Amino acid sequence: MTDHSVADDGLEARDDPGANGRKYRPGRIRERNREKILLAAEEEFALNGYKGATIQSIAERAELPKSNVLYYFSNKTRMYSAMFDDILGRWNQVFSDIRPEDDPAEALASFIRAKVEMSRRYPLASRLFATEIIQGAPFLMDHLRTNMREWVRGRAAVIQQWIDEGRMAPVDPVQLIFLIWSSTQHYADFQVQILMVENKAEYEKRDFDHAAEFLTDVILRGCGLEKPA
Repeated sequence: MTDHSVADDGLEARDDPGANGRKYRPGRIRERNREKILLAAEEEFALNGYKGATIQSIAERAELPKSNVLYYFSNKTRMYSAMFDDILGRWNQVFSDIRPEDDPAEALASFIRAKVEMSRRYPLASRLFATEIIQGAPFLMDHLRTNMREWVRGRAAVIQQWIDEGRMAPVDPVQLIFLIWSSTQHYADFQVQILMVENKAEYEKRDFDHAAEFLTDVILRGCGLEKPA
């Protein structure tokens, strides 16, 4: 593995003097390394908890020098917080940009499917978040009171406008968001329970596809909407 120096990570893109004439973009290296570190952190924190995880073990999982990891995150607390910011941004990205002029059925269906896909691809992230909340959100309390509260209120306002315009049934917008969160994350958080009940050794992609279709159909019908074709 090629070790990219810390100094390179902070530079702007420049022309590579090499024969190929390619653009050398250290910013991409920085983004890729940061992603590797946060994914490694998810694995380490899920396996050993906050107290048991170490910067060294996370660096080893990410296959990066510890010094590089400390360049991005100066301590474990900052990394833990950044990890959750990354998780929440990943989960809610699809629904963050909804507008009153959007089609409610398409917007909600896209959000449900994206959240189920997140449970398939990043189950550890969902379990880490659930554990943090069950423990009283010691690291996320400020985020819940500020960023998340603002995010929910903003999405709920758009849903309420759809309701006021008669474009969907009069449901509680905040409870609808809670329902989508909980039902989609269930497939990650309670994986063992689901596999035992369904007598399966492991999930297959088609299981998540079926879950996404089922949840989309049930939730949209509860909102007086038809599932998009």
